[in-house]
Parts: sequence; structure tokens; C-alpha cells
Amino acid sequence: METMADAEPAKAKPRPIIRLGLFLISHSFIVSVACCAAGIFALLLLPILAKNTYISENALMPGSASPMLSNDDVSRARMFVNKVVSFDFKTDSSSIGIQDLVAQHITDLGGEVNFHRFLPQVNKFNPLHFFSSPDQGIAQENYTCSSYGINTVGFIRAPRGDGKEAIVLVTPYNSVKTSMGEALSLGIAYSIFSLLTRVTWLAKDIIWLAADSQHGEYAAVAAWLREYHTPSFDGSGRSLFESNASPTTGRKRPNDFLRAGTMAAALVIKVTDGSEKAERDVLNLYAEASNGQMPNLDLINVVNYLAVNGQRLRVKVEKLGSLLDSWWLRSLAELFHKLGTVARSLNPQWNFGISVAEYIEGSATLASSLYNQALGVPTGPHGVFRDYQVDSITMEISAKRVANYKNRPNELLLQGGRLVEGVIRSVNNLLEKFHQSFFLYLLTSPNKFVSVGVYMIPFALLVAPLPMVAASLFTDSTRRISGMGTKVASSPASSDIPAISFRSWRWLHAAKTVFIVHFWGAVVTLLPHFLSLVQDSSPLTNLLSWIILSAFTLLILQAILGSSFSLLHMNRTQGMEWTLLKSVTIAAACTGLCIMSVINFATAELGALMLVPMCLMTRPLMLDAKAKTLKSFIRAACNVVLIFLVFPPVAYYLWKGALVGLENARVGDFWNWVESLWTWNSATYIYMCMVHLPCWVLCVHTLLYPC
Repeated sequence: METMADAEPAKAKPRPIIRLGLFLISHSFIVSVACCAAGIFALLLLPILAKNTYISENALMPGSASPMLSNDDVSRARMFVNKVVSFDFKTDSSSIGIQDLVAQHITDLGGEVNFHRFLPQVNKFNPLHFFSSPDQGIAQENYTCSSYGINTVGFIRAPRGDGKEAIVLVTPYNSVKTSMGEALSLGIAYSIFSLLTRVTWLAKDIIWLAADSQHGEYAAVAAWLREYHTPSFDGSGRSLFESNASPTTGRKRPNDFLRAGTMAAALVIKVTDGSEKAERDVLNLYAEASNGQMPNLDLINVVNYLAVNGQRLRVKVEKLGSLLDSWWLRSLAELFHKLGTVARSLNPQWNFGISVAEYIEGSATLASSLYNQALGVPTGPHGVFRDYQVDSITMEISAKRVANYKNRPNELLLQGGRLVEGVIRSVNNLLEKFHQSFFLYLLTSPNKFVSVGVYMIPFALLVAPLPMVAASLFTDSTRRISGMGTKVASSPASSDIPAISFRSWRWLHAAKTVFIVHFWGAVVTLLPHFLSLVQDSSPLTNLLSWIILSAFTLLILQAILGSSFSLLHMNRTQGMEWTLLKSVTIAAACTGLCIMSVINFATAELGALMLVPMCLMTRPLMLDAKAKTLKSFIRAACNVVLIFLVFPPVAYYLWKGALVGLENARVGDFWNWVESLWTWNSATYIYMCMVHLPCWVLCVHTLLYPC
């Protein structure tokens, strides 16, 4: 009994999850290599893992009713198109404008109509635009400007509706010089408007926005939507940009700015010239909005189903043409095809692998979808609707021989009109907003998609090594510094030094450095505001000024806030300070990437492909120089190459060359790209300046760290 009492109590074993964490931290290098390789491999597998699209909302019922658009509606639309075309090519001055022509035809059909006069918006850099609501940034100082844009808006009140919901049709056109394609898009909308004024099944109001795009398609639609949702009033209580008079004749109309209910969906209709070699007309779909926002997938599925099965149109989504002829992508496709053949030979139920051509086209489409979402810039005027949480897409009919329109006057109007009619009938059946299907997805073809649950796997695998490596570096540096601190404490001359306190707070020096650099990134974000005040400066001048001011600001912040971390005997452990700096840098990069994945996944995915290898491989060059081995030389060379490639301007030109080509590229293009990001309030600009650039600077600092 005494022996058992005197025996030391057995140590409690750590829990399995703790043992697993310790194992991963102790083998962080192997885990990092495995996770990064698996993440890239999973990204390349996404075209194979794509699923066929399906309509989740049963109430949509596309194609359940026969089209009602008749040849009489098409004939009237053809006459309307002829008037628009003849009006556009008149040489003498006319007493009416094209806005009045559209308004008169809407009135003749029995619809309500009003004009919306708006001003061209001046794009000025404001770093807070990303955090503001869509009604900000109106150019009030240009209120006296004479170059107004004038939208013509027609309304049909639903006989079975309560006025609480509406469907929007948008047809952009240039009122100064209307092209044949724009006239045809107006004709398609007119034929639908003519039909819907007579039907009895309509349960939602119809709004036809003939958007005057002389100042840009997006600007015209954005100005009307801003006024629709958040009107601006002058001192007398009248809206600043509304007008109830004809823009050319001055005739008064009984209504001011008209409104309908909440918008259930919006369709942008466009017609362009197609290829003469095409066997049939093509319908191009554009869905990307600002910051990677996408409409509900059901809306795309309905349009695709009706276009293919109802109107025999060939549906396309944008793809990167540079990848279609890529030799490495073809080699990869052949490899996956062989693997799929082997897998099916082992088990016929394994449906792994696709054809070579399908993989190449799927990869090109997936890369285009990822690229457009990462830019955060809308691919058409439909993007402004997503800022108001309205599902919208642009339907661009690429028709054969549009210029030779007289050879096929009714076919295009009938196809386009019945397609729009079918989409309106489906949306008209909805009792609530789109919610059943996906909002987060990547397209690999018009009828295949990758859902959020699948495309997050590559990102998770790429980011997974970061916290493990950060913990491993922190543990290793603490252990080594602790050993040095013990030796220092045991010496007679340093017996009174509080070594434990010194070791416990030593990571604050690295944390302070990381904080200063990220604070500098916020300053860099604001610098273009002052550069934009300089008039008539070239993009190259602005870019060089931005780089010089950023470097000068970093030196000032380092001098003011970045004083040396002065503690006794710091020189004895300075050699291991870089591990703490790298540990905190990796933790900051992981945090930034994870936050960005919530805002815009595509930006986080592309950022992880660049940041993760750089952060994991960074090591002081002096350590590799002292080793004088082939391994250390290769590692140092890889670090230098990665640092060069990941520098934002260099990375921009590399991505541009790989995806869209570098023909006619100029140095100032990077400034133009950055300017477009803040013009469209893209979160990619915030990520680049406050996450990517600070991590790059910290990795450079780690490479040049004295050891």
C-alpha cells in the first residue's frame, strides 16, 4: 500500500485531436507539400467534378406553355425597327428624338411611359466606395451639365397582380448613333411589350427600360436604378433627375417618375453581329457582377433550357481563348482521359474522366468564370442589379448577317421575342424571390457548374498548411530561444535577468513589424486619391509616383513606429528572430485569405496560388549562402524568383499574358487596371493593397534578414 501511495501518478495522455495537431505541427514540411500539391490537383479536377445544371424551383416550369408571340407582333416590331433605323440615318434635323419615338409606341400600346433624365457620373477615387451603399457617388457638381442622358421607361400594370413585384427588360442603345443590333434589341422588347399588354395571365408588372447608353450602358442603368430605389430631392421636394416632359418637343406628360414593385428579375437584351461561318444564331450569357456576385443559377438554367429546347439557339458562356490551344492543357486533358479509361475498366460504375475536348473547353470556361469573378468588375449592365439584390443576366444574341438584316427580317425577332416571353412566363410563376438554387458557383459550360461545396476544397487545401507552419515556426523559435535564455540565465553575469519574461513577450517584436507593414498597406490604398487630383498625368507617371510614394511612406513609418526592439542580449538570439517574423506573417496571410474568401472567393483562390508558396518557402538568403550546398542554392534561387513573380505589377502582366495575351501591352496598363478596380468598387483592390502587398514586403524583409 505504501509503495503504491509513494508511486508517481501516471501522466494523463493528451486527447487524440491534440496528438494529431502535434503530429501535423512536427511534420509541417511534409504536410505543406502534400496539401499544396493536393490543392493544385483538386483545382485541375474541377472541370471533371462539374455537375449538370438542373432547375431547383418547380414553380418556374419553363416551356410548359406554348409561345403566344404571333407573326402580327413580329410584323409590328419589324415596322418599329425600320422606323428606328430610318430615324437614325436621317440627314435633316427632326422635331422629335428617338426617345419620343419609343415613348409614342409604348403609349399606343396602352402602357404608361415617362422619361428619366440623368447626368454622366464622374468616376473619382474614393476608398470608402467599397463600404458604401449603391446610392453614393452622384455627380451633383455637374448638375448644370447640358449633356444629359435620357432613358425612356414603359410600364405594364399586371391585371392579376397587386403592384408589389415587377420584371425588368433592359435594351441599351445609343441615342446619338443607333446601330442595327441596338435597333433589333429595341424591336424584340417592343414585340414582347406588345404581347404583354393583351395577356391576362400576367401577375407581375413589366418595366421596359430603353437605356440611353451614350454615356455608357452601365451608367444609364445605374442612374435609373439609383433613382428608383433612393431618389435625390432638391429643396422644393422635386427629384433632381426626373422629368415628366418630352426631351425634344417639351410636351407634358401626366406622370412624374413612375415606379412599380420590387424587382423579381431583370433581363438585358442585346443583339450583335455574329460569325458568317456559324451554322445558327448564338446566345451569349453574361452573369458576373461586382465582387464576384452571381445571379441565382435557376435564372441561367431557365434561359439555357428555353434557348436550346425552344428556339434552337446555341448557348455560350465566355471562355479564355488562349487556353483552347494550350499544349500543356491538352496534355493534361489526355492524361485525365487515360486515367478515366483505366478507372472505368476497373469498375464500370466509376464515372471518372471526360473527353479531351470537353475538358479543354470546360477548363477555359472555368478559368474565364474564375478570372471575371476575381476582377470584381461586372461583365455588363446586368451587374448593377446585383448591387440591389436583383437577379439579372445579359442575353446577347449573336446573329448571322445582322448587317444584311433585310434577308431575314422576322426570324431573329421571333426567336428573341419567344425566348424572352418564355423567361418572363417562368419568372411570372414565382411566388417568392429566387432562393432554391445556388448563388455561389463557377460555370464550366452553359449546362454544367461547380458548386461552392466543391470549389472550396482546393482553396482549403492550399490554405491548410499556413496555420500549421506558423505554429511549427513559433514552437521551434520559442524552444531555441528558450535554450539560449537558459544558458544566459545560468551564467554569473546574467543571474538577475528575468529570462522567462523575455522569452514570453519576444513575439511582440515580429507582431509589431507585421502590424506596421499592414498599416502601411492601408496608407498605400489611400495614395491614389491624391494622385487622381493631378490633372493630365499619364498612367505611367501615376504608376511610378505611386511606387515612389509607397516606398517613401514605408521608410517614414519604419522610422517613426518601427524602432528596434531593445532588450538585453538580443544579439544572442537575433539569428532566430526571422522565424517569429515568418510565423506572424504566415498567420496574417492566412487571416487575410480567409476573410477574402468570404467576400470574393475567386480573388482568394488566385491569391492563395501566389501567396502560399511564397510565404512557405521564404528563408533568409544569408542562411542559404552560409550553407554553400546545392539544396540551399536552389532554395535561394526559388525564393528570388517567387518574390519577383508575385510582385503585384509583375503578377498582373503574367496573369494577363497567360489568360488574354500581352499584345500591345504597356507599362501603364497596370495603373489603368487598378483604376478600373476602384471605379467599380472592387474588393480585389482592397485585397491587393492590404493583404497581398504587405505579405510581399514582409517576405522580402525575411529574405534580407541579417543572420
